[in-house]
Amino acid sequence: RSLPSPQSLRAILFDVDGTLCDSDPVHYQAFRDMLQEVGFQGGAPITREYFCGHISGKHNRDIGLLLFPDWDEAKRSKFFDDKEAYFRRLAAKDLKALPGLHKLCKWIKEKGLRRAAVSNAPKENVEFMISQVGLEGFFETVILGSDCARAKPFPDPYLKALDHFGITADNAFVFEDSPSGIKAGVAAGMAVVGLTTGNPEAALREAGATFLAKNYGDPAIWAALE
Repeated sequence: RSLPSPQSLRAILFDVDGTLCDSDPVHYQAFRDMLQEVGFQGGAPITREYFCGHISGKHNRDIGLLLFPDWDEAKRSKFFDDKEAYFRRLAAKDLKALPGLHKLCKWIKEKGLRRAAVSNAPKENVEFMISQVGLEGFFETVILGSDCARAKPFPDPYLKALDHFGITADNAFVFEDSPSGIKAGVAAGMAVVGLTTGNPEAALREAGATFLAKNYGDPAIWAALE
């Protein structure tokens, strides 16, 4: 489906990880190091392909069930708490906003559009990344996968955002960077712009992205908006 017309556009919804900033390489490093430490795959490091196919964009609860089916909940929980703390330590050094993000956010404010961050990441990570890219106070609401009955790839988090703004899927669109997130936006009935920061383009197209863009300075985005 195509993006809403300028007349009917009321809100823009953003994923956070890999969408506001290029955080996927940092998550990959954190998972690779920590999975090696616990002897996952006999201690062989996970590949970038494995990370993209099985981990990127998914909720920790679902990743835990996939990676550690025989661990108990407390052990899985501890692994992810440690992993996210390690991620924030690594990311504090060099996490930057995607090119063009601030220009787009300024445009959104000038047009008086509503905006939400919708993420499968834990609350501490979401707040950390929003502040790292200098967008504290920009989002009217932040919706987490853990706030919903089902996280992405189910549509629940995006439906919750539409509900919060009292609008329909025709009045909004989504920026996403993972197949899991794109599927969630599409299942909620919205157009989704797929950002090619970390995942294979073919997988983003297959998930249903309306079109793909390299970052927020991409002419395709501005042509669609204006």
